[in-house]
Amino acid sequence: MTVAVIYGGNRPNGNTELLTDRVIKGVKAEKIYLEDFHIDPIIDMRHEESGFQDRKDDYYSVIDRILPHDIILFATPIYWYSMTGIMKNFVDCWSQMLRDSNYPDFKEIMSAKKAYVIAVGGDSPDIKGLPMIQQFQYIFDFIGTKFAGYILGTGNKPGDILTDKKAIHAANELNKQLLAKG
Repeated sequence: MTVAVIYGGNRPNGNTELLTDRVIKGVKAEKIYLEDFHIDPIIDMRHEESGFQDRKDDYYSVIDRILPHDIILFATPIYWYSMTGIMKNFVDCWSQMLRDSNYPDFKEIMSAKKAYVIAVGGDSPDIKGLPMIQQFQYIFDFIGTKFAGYILGTGNKPGDILTDKKAIHAANELNKQLLAKG
């Protein structure tokens, strides 16, 4: 079992990263920080005769790192009650991937994976973060990926997540599960 972590935050050692690090402690995991890559927004060419064009950004290098893994952790701060823009931009590119002749098995490969969402927000994330979780559920359902679970934590200032006992407990429990599979 191998794990990839897609970080959608932009604060080094932020609350979401701290919580996610608890989940992957001792687990062999490839960390991918979306902020380190240039991924252009998708231009919808589904209905154009020419179709989508090859991307001229870093998206392919990111997806190539993710596809070999069995489990993907989507780690994102909750911004305005949803995933960060950089995470959404990354997921939006899947529309192109479903039609990309360079990746004809994209959906099939993604359907063999499990996904978890780890998110931290400062405004009642256990309630207000649920629409984002539902959004991820719909995304995973569409692509065929098994949505294996999520952790929502509370934190605003750097380090606040460390006082959220419920989220820390959930992270430690998921860590045990991942270590047992490893």
